[in-house]
Amino acid sequence: MDVLSAALATARTGSPASGLFVRHAPWGRAYPRIESAGFHIVLQGSCWLTRSDVDPIALGAGDVVFMPRGIAHELVDQLGAAITETAGPADIRFIDGPGPVATLLCGSYQLAADRTHPLLAELPEVVHIPARLGSHAALRAAVELLADELGSPRPGGDAAIPPLLELLLLYLLRAWFADAPHEMSGWAAAFADPGISAALRDMHENPAHGWTVESLGERAGLSRAAFAKRFTTMLGEPPLAYLTRWRMITAARLLRETDAPLAGVARRTGYGSEYAFGKAFKREFGTAPGQYRKTADDLLRAGV
Repeated sequence: MDVLSAALATARTGSPASGLFVRHAPWGRAYPRIESAGFHIVLQGSCWLTRSDVDPIALGAGDVVFMPRGIAHELVDQLGAAITETAGPADIRFIDGPGPVATLLCGSYQLAADRTHPLLAELPEVVHIPARLGSHAALRAAVELLADELGSPRPGGDAAIPPLLELLLLYLLRAWFADAPHEMSGWAAAFADPGISAALRDMHENPAHGWTVESLGERAGLSRAAFAKRFTTMLGEPPLAYLTRWRMITAARLLRETDAPLAGVARRTGYGSEYAFGKAFKREFGTAPGQYRKTADDLLRAGV
């Protein structure tokens, strides 16, 4: 599993949600902070995204914004507009009025904070992907398909919408990392570096392997010292520290999603004994693997 796919697979929980909203000016809509990630796509018209003590962002047709940590914000038809509604369970989808119309595709993803991959944690509070002619065709296609399903309900819509939302999240993250300048540090730089990408893919595909800095450097086509320096400079932690982090993220997913015995989880994440695995897991998550699995099962039965 490649790094971006793995990061999303380990972070997602619950089901995504979305809806179409039509607003005629004047309007202003507040979005309180949520324990999930949110997004807005302007399908028609324009608006502004505003937050306290931060410069507003002008949004036009085709623009996408993603809030990976569910920050509080507002959407308004123009700067200074009064807030006339607050997002919530009883949302009104269509509001008429005398002014220009804006059509918005809005939604949220459940991303668990306790197992966020560093790739997602690195994202800014607001990921803004402006519409540009000829750019990010896959993202635009996903937006059009999703808008079509939500705007014209048809048989099979309940089956079509969730995977389209998953594709939307993948494509908007691809677009963000593709647009990021390659000279910057972090995951955008790592994706652009063939050697570091190869080493990351190997760690993700086989976390149980007894990787060393030297063997990972060989996969990257670099000496041990050069690989360690480049990896740490880009990603902010040494290769084996990241490997341990990925092993723990993988272990948490196995504990939540499978009934594999603890010894099996330990083997699949590179630990020779339950004791060594349990000690490493508790250091990372603050609880023993068995208790972590029980808590996850209890939350699942409670529908959380």
